[in-house]
Amino acid sequence: MYNQMFRMREVEIRACIFDLDGVIVDTAKYHFSAWRRLANSLGFDFTEAQNETLKGVSRMKSLELILEMGGVEKSEEERIALAAKKNDWYLELINEMDESEILPGIQPFLDGLQAEGIKIGLGSASKNAPTILDKVGLTSYFETIIDGSKTTKGKPHPQVFLLGAEALGVSPENVLVFEDAPKGVEAAKAGGMFCIGIGEQEVLGKADYVMPGFDGVDTGIFEKLSTTVGTDK
Repeated sequence: MYNQMFRMREVEIRACIFDLDGVIVDTAKYHFSAWRRLANSLGFDFTEAQNETLKGVSRMKSLELILEMGGVEKSEEERIALAAKKNDWYLELINEMDESEILPGIQPFLDGLQAEGIKIGLGSASKNAPTILDKVGLTSYFETIIDGSKTTKGKPHPQVFLLGAEALGVSPENVLVFEDAPKGVEAAKAGGMFCIGIGEQEVLGKADYVMPGFDGVDTGIFEKLSTTVGTDK
């Protein structure tokens, strides 16, 4: 079905790299709860709309943005302590996660990729990515997990995806990235990779193609094992 969606150029997709939050599972609600609790403890509120601006942003950068929103200044030592406190609250929430938290269509899609022999990696800013994958029972699908503990540069820098491609032994031009955040899309494109946005066109317009999710999607996205995709929407 995807033959009608792209003007083709010959590119063999040998690996897929997935963002985590909003693509495989939706942990935004847990981040929001923990960040709001932290903001409230500092004397100001934090909204769901503000939480949306933190998609794909590292923990410390998110904290900096939230402190700016609240007009609160903290020393470096205090910021480290606050980030740790937020993470503790977040961990309390994700420790209750199970396979019911997997977004619709993801597991069948991963099964299809494995059947096609396409390598699978994860590229996420979250340092808790391995814990989350373990909780929902998806760890075995991923040949490499590049998370915030393995990167020094956050999205939109392409480092996380370039490291993922390197770990999978695949050239960037042969990698397809799935992202739900504008910064993640920018990172994939900056790394020379094809990118499908998961979400809304008006938000993820820089992606090569945008779809609402994986429900009902299969590896018909590829043409056999060697897939052709296009740069023109």
